[in-house]
Amino acid sequence: MDNSNQTVVVTGFEPFGEHTINASWVAVQELKKLGLGKDIDLHVYEVPVDYQAVQSLIPSLWKQYHPQLVVHVGVSGMATTVTLEKCGRNHGYKGLDNSRFCPHSQCCIEGGPDCIDSVIDMESVCKRVTASGLGIAVSVSKDAGRYLCDFTYYTSLYLSHGHSAFIHVPPIEKPYSGVDLGRALQAIIQEMLDMLDQTEEKIHCQCVH
Repeated sequence: MDNSNQTVVVTGFEPFGEHTINASWVAVQELKKLGLGKDIDLHVYEVPVDYQAVQSLIPSLWKQYHPQLVVHVGVSGMATTVTLEKCGRNHGYKGLDNSRFCPHSQCCIEGGPDCIDSVIDMESVCKRVTASGLGIAVSVSKDAGRYLCDFTYYTSLYLSHGHSAFIHVPPIEKPYSGVDLGRALQAIIQEMLDMLDQTEEKIHCQCVH
């Protein structure tokens, strides 16, 4: 590893449906205020709830920044915890977006695998963050919901060979404030970066020997 700064991109979503204030974008804006440390260049983006916009925006973020990690954050009306998503799925996209559109193929990447796992061990991240005494409940899921969250995640996982993450947050004040959610994102993403660094160091050591 060289001493240059790492680049991380974190996205939230615009309002949609009943979510007139999208907790994901509120949380990401709070994270931006907190930062991820002096060695991390953090870039944040609000993603449209629009399949076609996602198909152009996500590749452009990877191409522009060449980040170590992209973390997508979405809101789940059913969530009461901050939820780490293990994988993205390619098929089953039937819900209409904010433009009243859904893909005719109902899939993200035609010919792509049914499911792509993140290279990040979400169970380990969950355990570490919980043990840190953050005071915010964190859990792990294997189903990101087959809407724009899942669609965005799969697209990013496909482009990055698994070097992406997705975090679902509950709506604001149900039960956490935007500030709380920002703190949770900071702690979780820092753990993810530590884990990626450790993985790269192991690979480097194996190559040297």
